[in-house]
Amino acid sequence: MGQGKEPPRLPDGGFAAWSRDRLGLARRGAEECGDVWELEPGVYVAAAAGPCEAVLRRAHDFPKASSPLFPPLNLKRSSGAPAPTPEERAYAHAARMRGLRAQAVAARIGEIAPRSARFADQWPTGQDIEILPPVRHTLAEIGVSYLFSEDAPALLPHAAQLFLAREVLVRPSRWVWPRWVPTPARRFRTRQQVAFTEALRPVVHRRRSSGRLGDDMLGQMLRPSPHYGLLPEEAVLDTLPGITVATFETPSRAAAWILLQLARHPRAADRVAAEAAVLPADPAATTGSHLADLRYTQALVSEVLRLYPPSWLLTRQAPRQTQLADYTIGAGSTVLVCPYTAHRDAREFSEPDRFRPERWLGDAGSPEKPGLFLAFGTGPHGCEGTSLAMAMLTLLTAQTARRYHLSEPPGPEPGYRVTTLEGLAPVGLRLRATSRD
Repeated sequence: MGQGKEPPRLPDGGFAAWSRDRLGLARRGAEECGDVWELEPGVYVAAAAGPCEAVLRRAHDFPKASSPLFPPLNLKRSSGAPAPTPEERAYAHAARMRGLRAQAVAARIGEIAPRSARFADQWPTGQDIEILPPVRHTLAEIGVSYLFSEDAPALLPHAAQLFLAREVLVRPSRWVWPRWVPTPARRFRTRQQVAFTEALRPVVHRRRSSGRLGDDMLGQMLRPSPHYGLLPEEAVLDTLPGITVATFETPSRAAAWILLQLARHPRAADRVAAEAAVLPADPAATTGSHLADLRYTQALVSEVLRLYPPSWLLTRQAPRQTQLADYTIGAGSTVLVCPYTAHRDAREFSEPDRFRPERWLGDAGSPEKPGLFLAFGTGPHGCEGTSLAMAMLTLLTAQTARRYHLSEPPGPEPGYRVTTLEGLAPVGLRLRATSRD
């Protein structure tokens, strides 16, 4: 492949400026350099929707780094079984996807809705509370229950420890250790993986021996497939720590931003409340049809995810020289895909910095058609839990707005800190609920 032009570089950019203000530098780079720009030699930022989508869809040219947060346990198997093969891991992923597809989620809305309602019911009124911890706990209950049904209560404490291991691993450090170095954080991570796996193993044994596999996601993985038969036990177990944490970790950040926007946009919150008023009095009677009728609520959730994508930056590698948006990307380069700036591109969204849920309603005759939406990624590595996350967030939003007016504590400055290292989150956000009655 011939040499092409190099992406422009932000004159006073670089890792030092990036570490001080990632969001600010990302926006400056997009405004001053355009669709693709160079952060450091060999490190590029895809800032606009077109290049972002191209990188995510061209998985052969820009593969995802093979460094999962919860890698397979390379320990001596107590069962004596060999480690799963790459083919078996691929089959396990396909089986997992059966339990997360939109139809499967819609069929279990009646299980998700009660916990969303209980979150709203238990919110203490008349006082400012830090919102991320109770949101995370509620979404963990929903997510772990969706995966493991009646076995969820025994596994929920282990899921909480897996989340803590994740938080310890991603904390900033002045040293970047090679992956093979057993740092304290990595040893803690391994202990929690082992504990979770060993708590889950007897569940798998009991379900298979009894023949009652269950209708949850684990049950889907335990069912034999006409294409590949019965999955080995280790292939089932190894794939579950990461997806267990993923069901609530990223949605928790999104939910915090959503609740903040309900507080800042009371008219939008009123509209959500009016729409949610038609939900069944018994949350367990909620169905997929009820969820589909929450059109404005889903539009509001999408608009918040556009403005504040929890996974605002995705990392890909270029193992060989390739082209991106008419630029040459050298072999061995890193490409940072930035949904945050792609979602604020005026070519994709009119008034891109304005909070306008109506843009997602798609009413007949509407002059506006929203642009590319990357909050859940796209392409081969798009988020497999998109349908579950949208159901959780929509119901939590509807049930909360149905009961309360939300407000921020008084003061000239936001009472929270925006973190960007592993995801976009309003850490320390405090909100007050006042009953609508």
